[in-house]
Amino acid sequence: MAGGDKKPGPPRQRERAPATRQLLLVAWAVLIGGIGGAVLWTQLGSQPDAPPPEPVRVALAPAPAMLEEATPSPPPQAEAKTPEPEPSPAAEPAPPPPQAAPESVPPPTAQPQPAPPPAAQPDPPPATPPVQAQPAPPPPAVNPQPPPPAPPPPAAAMPAPAPPAQTAAVAPRLPAAREAAQPAWLRYSRAFDANDRRPRVAVIISELGLSSAATTAAIQQTPADVSLAFSPYADNLEHWIGLARAAGHEVLLNLPMEPINFPANDPGPRALLSNLSAQQNLERLDWVLGRINGYVGVTNHMGSRFTTMPDALKPVLTAINERGLMFVDSRASARSIAAKVATDIGLPRAINDRQIDQEASRLAIDNRLAEIERIAREGGSAVAMAQPYPVTLERVNAWLATLEVKGLVLVPITAVANRQPDR
Repeated sequence: MAGGDKKPGPPRQRERAPATRQLLLVAWAVLIGGIGGAVLWTQLGSQPDAPPPEPVRVALAPAPAMLEEATPSPPPQAEAKTPEPEPSPAAEPAPPPPQAAPESVPPPTAQPQPAPPPAAQPDPPPATPPVQAQPAPPPPAVNPQPPPPAPPPPAAAMPAPAPPAQTAAVAPRLPAAREAAQPAWLRYSRAFDANDRRPRVAVIISELGLSSAATTAAIQQTPADVSLAFSPYADNLEHWIGLARAAGHEVLLNLPMEPINFPANDPGPRALLSNLSAQQNLERLDWVLGRINGYVGVTNHMGSRFTTMPDALKPVLTAINERGLMFVDSRASARSIAAKVATDIGLPRAINDRQIDQEASRLAIDNRLAEIERIAREGGSAVAMAQPYPVTLERVNAWLATLEVKGLVLVPITAVANRQPDR
């Protein structure tokens, strides 16, 4: 029995022998791992910019997850004393100490037990606190910067509504200023090319509105550049002037004035007379000018006496000038001073050169029209006046068709304002 007890002894010793060897190998491995970890930490602390040695890479190979965390961090923190990956993760959630342990774990990865890393921890803690203190301040400095740029956009958007309010305030003033700056004789004028250097001829058909047939013929049969003068005594004056302007004609008003043989030759009711006061004549002028609007000026009807009397004439022409109109002297008398007075007070004016149908015959009218051609070539401008007789309209239209080939140009009356010498 005893012998049977002794026989099993040797196998136990044999079993203990391999266990002891294993423990010795583990202790030896732990010792070598601790020494290797200490050396690794020393090298990393002394050479922050140097790449890890080859043996370290081999030791880290089995743990790829650990390498991913360690590799991205060194480049951005190369300026710091410790460019290890620990500062970047520690700055975000502020748990730096637990990350130091995984770095020490790689050495013992050859063995399944993670016990050796704590022994290597005493070396890194002193290095980690200074590294954490450096990255910690930058994050708070970066965080307050983004908020300030956010408020400026709303502040910049505030001045945007201001410009529209200013433009709306200025817009209505422009048209009013333009209308106020432009006198009536230009506002109601017909467009004309001022650069045309050909001699200019203006034709006025006068005393319209009294005969419906004659007025309609003058409006419809003559070119638009022929100017039309209407009697203030005409019925439906607004209708006739509207038709004339719609056809493109410039419009004048006839202003009745006292002739030499008055009262045998009566110019009509409310005519301007030399024996009336200036105030009375101005009241009559207001009645004539108030009959209608849309005309460029006035021309005297008769007036062989009134246009030769400066004291009676000047207040009337001054009032016409103040209304922004022009005056056409029909030259009822060769002694008329109306054009000279108009020039003295700055009133735009034109002067009639010929009454072409003083004798209403074809031959007489053609002769007067030839004189108009000569005057236009000599002085650069000429004005012809006529009545709306059928023969007059027929001869005038035939003559106007020849002006182009003769080197002359038909123009509205405003195109010859102030172009003729006083006489």
